[in-house]
Amino acid sequence: MRKKLLYSFVAIQAFLISFSASAYAEPIIGIQLGDGKEPVGASALSMLLLITVLSLAPAILVLMTSFTRIVIVLGFVRTSLGTQQMPPNQVIVGLALFMTMFVMAPTFSQVNDTALKPYLASEISQTEALQNASIPMKEFMYKHTRPKDLLLFMNYTKTEKPATYQDIPITVLVPAYAISELKTAFQMGFMIFIPFLVIDMVVASTLMAMGMMMLPPVMISLPFKILLFVLVDGWYLVVKSLLTSFNT
Repeated sequence: MRKKLLYSFVAIQAFLISFSASAYAEPIIGIQLGDGKEPVGASALSMLLLITVLSLAPAILVLMTSFTRIVIVLGFVRTSLGTQQMPPNQVIVGLALFMTMFVMAPTFSQVNDTALKPYLASEISQTEALQNASIPMKEFMYKHTRPKDLLLFMNYTKTEKPATYQDIPITVLVPAYAISELKTAFQMGFMIFIPFLVIDMVVASTLMAMGMMMLPPVMISLPFKILLFVLVDGWYLVVKSLLTSFNT
């Protein structure tokens, strides 16, 4: 009798173990392109293009928008003040991103109205959407590109003189716009450096006259530079100058 009860208990326990193992089995996760009956070349190509666009998104943001000029000028402000890591890089980049969205809002709105919405509504093809999206971006970049920089790349690629900015290849306009933005940002950075350089020279001359040659002038000039920057409302003036530079 005891053996029968023991065998029954063992059988019930084995059944419970097998049931719990089947009930809590790991799910099988798979990714399938297409319905499995047709070739998946087009779907794989579309996914490859999507991944390529996402990988190029940072470069597009940096080189085709106002981000380059803004982040360089803000970096010059921090360097001229001599505050080292204040404000932090995250604050500078975050402020530059939001200012970029503010400056580029009209251009992005045109891209949305002429390219993105019609494409999502299946009114135009992907090629037409890319062409329509490039027109507002080319207009913005051409407006802030120096003719000298544009001619540099056009002469190198032996591109014929275009009738309008829409005929300029994007491969020519983007690098020309980038070096134009770098020059403009460095010019603004030089103007920012001048008043703080004067303070450093005055403090260094005063310390030399007092015989305090072992005292670092940066330690004495830093509070005065911060005080001057706060009194003239420096961040307001810098941001105002940046916004005004894109309206000219």
